[in-house]
Amino acid sequence: MADPLSGIPLASIRVFEAAARLKSFTRAAEELGMTQAAVSWQIKALEGRLGQSLFRRLPREVQPTEAGERLSSASTEAITLLRRAITDLTEADEHILSVTTLATLATQWLAPRLGAFQLANPGLAVRLDTNPALLDLNREGFDIGMRSGHGDWAGLESQMVMPSVFTPLCSPAMAERLKLKTPADLIEAPRIGLEKEWAVWFAALGLSSEGRKQSTRLTADYQVLEVAAALGDQGVALASPILFAREIAAGLLVRPFEEMVSFHTGYYLVWPEGRRRSPKIKRFRDWLMAQADADPAVIAARAGTERRTVDKAREPRS
Repeated sequence: MADPLSGIPLASIRVFEAAARLKSFTRAAEELGMTQAAVSWQIKALEGRLGQSLFRRLPREVQPTEAGERLSSASTEAITLLRRAITDLTEADEHILSVTTLATLATQWLAPRLGAFQLANPGLAVRLDTNPALLDLNREGFDIGMRSGHGDWAGLESQMVMPSVFTPLCSPAMAERLKLKTPADLIEAPRIGLEKEWAVWFAALGLSSEGRKQSTRLTADYQVLEVAAALGDQGVALASPILFAREIAAGLLVRPFEEMVSFHTGYYLVWPEGRRRSPKIKRFRDWLMAQADADPAVIAARAGTERRTVDKAREPRS
């Protein structure tokens, strides 16, 4: 029996996969660095070879037909497998480790430790990205990522690094000014962050801030910005005692109360399925887990999460 792939160029499959995934010949052309006309020609040629239509041409997009859906699923899987294999086999790529993570996690915890990793691995350069979006690691060219959530992302393997816990933090001057004695005192205090997240913290202690006069006065896309406001005596922030352990140890921030809440399970190290044994990924994963296991703040938070936590969906702020 003749090989059905023998008469179909791989380039046509690659163009078809992009068009089906993006549902647009124009966006596929932009991604592949081609003209829209070239994409359209490749699709027509593929349809001619297969003897059937793969797309319904609509005014603003294209929709795969039933045959197109079947081919789309298989072509995406095949191209992903090829991309992983080529990445693992490319010797030059083994000299660069591309990491995408959250901005506050990178600034407060990962970046200060990366020097030790690079000293132990002088032949491996680290490229660090802090894009807040949940990137497709394969398609965007990243080896590994650090994300907050529950560890169940499609197409990724994951390992939990540390719990995600939040507790009130403020400057010593603010704590003295507010004369905080019980968690209930924070209901009327100037607070930083989302009101609904503070409501979860209060609820975990059996308190309610609903209907009270005072509400949060500032929110930001990044946790580090909210804590910066707390350091500037603007109020009390709900933030991670792990990521701001240095500021707490230096006396720049205080924890008026020990109670913590979790808005999701934790911070996870993630990598594409099938790349667990990649030498550079394994080296980074082993090093990172050793760093977390030796961090006193992580150890304390792991113990603390057994006492009092609430698992709720947190806003996608890093």
